[in-house]
Amino acid sequence: MKVLVLNCGSSSIKYQLFDMGSEPVVLAKGLIEKIGLPEGILTHKTDGRPDFQLHQPIADHQTGINLIISALVDPNHGVIARVEELEAVGHRVAHGGERFSASALITPDVKADIEKCIELAPLHNPANLKGITSIEALLPGIKQVAVFDTSFHQTLPEHAYIYGIPYYYYEKYRIRKYGFHGTSHKYVAAKACDQLGWNISEKKIVSCHLGNGASVAAIDHGKSVETSMGFTPVEGLLMGTRSGDLDLGVLLYLMEKENMCCSELNDLINKKSGMLGVTGVSSDMRDIAKAAAEGNHRAELALNMFAYVVKKYIGAYVAVMNGIDLLIFTGGIGENDCDTRRRITENLDYLGIKFDPAQNDGLRGRDAFISTPDSPVKAMVITTNEELVIARDTYQIVQS
Repeated sequence: MKVLVLNCGSSSIKYQLFDMGSEPVVLAKGLIEKIGLPEGILTHKTDGRPDFQLHQPIADHQTGINLIISALVDPNHGVIARVEELEAVGHRVAHGGERFSASALITPDVKADIEKCIELAPLHNPANLKGITSIEALLPGIKQVAVFDTSFHQTLPEHAYIYGIPYYYYEKYRIRKYGFHGTSHKYVAAKACDQLGWNISEKKIVSCHLGNGASVAAIDHGKSVETSMGFTPVEGLLMGTRSGDLDLGVLLYLMEKENMCCSELNDLINKKSGMLGVTGVSSDMRDIAKAAAEGNHRAELALNMFAYVVKKYIGAYVAVMNGIDLLIFTGGIGENDCDTRRRITENLDYLGIKFDPAQNDGLRGRDAFISTPDSPVKAMVITTNEELVIARDTYQIVQS
């Protein structure tokens, strides 16, 4: 079965085409950028051939997906002979609310429920829906599956997801912790246990998905029991441009002192804060590390703040689970930034983690231990692959 995976953003579409055999194979992947702008870009990649790029206006998501399908069947850079070879499409959907604790075959009712969650994820769910409706128009009758970022965290206990505000607001608006990056946390935890020969249902794992958006999850016997992101992805860790945890009184104070409205505060905590806000340099860890090496105090401060808050969450989640067997680093920073991993993992020996600097230094983009062989608690770098999770869920649901 050939499964097309789509991750639709507000002005972009990431895609991968999988051939789902006993071992799934990526036949092609690519990116549509600048949807709705004067010059859109399609970048299409296949193994063994030069990348193909197309520059032209891309009016909307349906136009973009049509270009993707055309690229997949093109005689020069395509990988399938006919569009009928596509048997299913899997979609990343940001928010499934309380309705979805697992991936789902897309039906009219499922689409309606995704639409109801737009108020919970106004930047993401509308784009995800555009991907779904575009496929309906372009490939009528093909089966589609929604894979939700939030579904893995639906196992959080009530005392972990309810906020300390009047319960009335949970009943009326479903204001609660939802958590995100669930697809990644679920995948890397299972992958690490497979590599170790462990049964995940017997282990306690802290998973750190560290990128421009970042979150930590406590995975107890295979189930998420805590996670750092909340009602929105702004809660939790210091991130690229998101503030993370913040005294809510700060926002009230700024409203009064700076005469800021809700949209300005939203912009502040989502786009102008985090590593960018502290450093004034960049939201990119590579730029920040370079500035710190050149003596920029605020850059060094931000690196220490990021490591500190991740370490704080690790300790908290070990307490939540009453122990830990495995610490995982994944995501763009987690997989590639050895200095950040060192700052976080050093001095965790009280948890039974014996950090191995030699294993950690220079490690980029591959699965490996960063703890010593005799470490009672293992620490690992595990590369994530959310598209593969979506492809597998899509295949299994369509097959069943």
